[in-house]
Amino acid sequence: MKPNHFCILVLGLLFCFSCSSEDDSTPNEPEPEAVYFPPINSDNWETTAISELNWNESELQPLLDFLEEKHSKSFIILHNGKIVEEHYFNAHDNSTLWYWASAGKTLTTALAGIAQEHELINIDNKVSDYLGTGWTSAPLEKENLITCEHLLSMTSGLDDTLGDDVSPSNLQYMADAGSRWAYHNVYVKLQDVVAEASHTTWNNYFNTNLRDKIGMTGNWIDIGNLSVYASTTRSMARFGLLSYANGKWEDQQILNESYFAQATNTSQDINLAYGYLWWLNGKSSYHLPQSQFEFPGQLIPNAPSDMYAALGKNDQKIYVVPSKKLVIVRMGQSAYDDNFALSNFDNELWVKINALIY
Repeated sequence: MKPNHFCILVLGLLFCFSCSSEDDSTPNEPEPEAVYFPPINSDNWETTAISELNWNESELQPLLDFLEEKHSKSFIILHNGKIVEEHYFNAHDNSTLWYWASAGKTLTTALAGIAQEHELINIDNKVSDYLGTGWTSAPLEKENLITCEHLLSMTSGLDDTLGDDVSPSNLQYMADAGSRWAYHNVYVKLQDVVAEASHTTWNNYFNTNLRDKIGMTGNWIDIGNLSVYASTTRSMARFGLLSYANGKWEDQQILNESYFAQATNTSQDINLAYGYLWWLNGKSSYHLPQSQFEFPGQLIPNAPSDMYAALGKNDQKIYVVPSKKLVIVRMGQSAYDDNFALSNFDNELWVKINALIY
């Protein structure tokens, strides 16, 4: 082959390769929209119109009517961090404080994770490493089986039938830690663990390391033997947004992402629908408070299967749905009779929400 013919052949092959590469390439896809975070020291919060999301706007009013009928005080929908709908009912407004009830358990989950990231605690360690022995009435060898993770997963093995008092005399052995799931107020001892390990008060550690960093308001209040958080609805939504963003707020990782993944996945093999004080949808079975019965099917059948939720007495709700980019908050009185966490209201509410967003 003559040299000039060889050069022409090489150039032709290079041209064909170039054309083939261009043909095989896919158009540049737009980058996913960044999560929006409202400013810390401001009431400003950006919004997204329902029309921009192509939701079924005609279903909004039926949803709001249902919420009002069921004794709601407030309701917020966030999409990727921005407010789509914010509504107040029954003399409640955006400055009114309301209790989270057991939905606030997830705040304790967050603080335990932060304390672990600060190397103050290790959730695999036994509780008595921080509180000393004798914090229960269980035999010492049984008490020493109970780790911080058992408190997070509701598997302490302590007797849940004795009420909410967490004094040593009321924390009695029923089963070995890890062998029995039971919804129990003993989880609150994690707040003592964090306080002891950080050499400050629970309130100070919480405010400094979580509340103030994401612009929440509110305070912990003692109601009988319960430690309950109370805040505005937007503050509850801020925590929901932090959770949706896997523990991140703007460019700061407030809560370790790996720990948060543990918290929002099945934490033990008894109640598949329970993480670290978070309720999980989409599992094949679930247990309920004050019951040892295993129910087949999803926790909330009408809700998306990837949803995780903070659920509190009298229907205090934070729903987080990563696949739909949603955080939904409901505060108020019980929709029906008093309840502990989950109620029929969840499933009925999701019928109305689905009608709006699909």
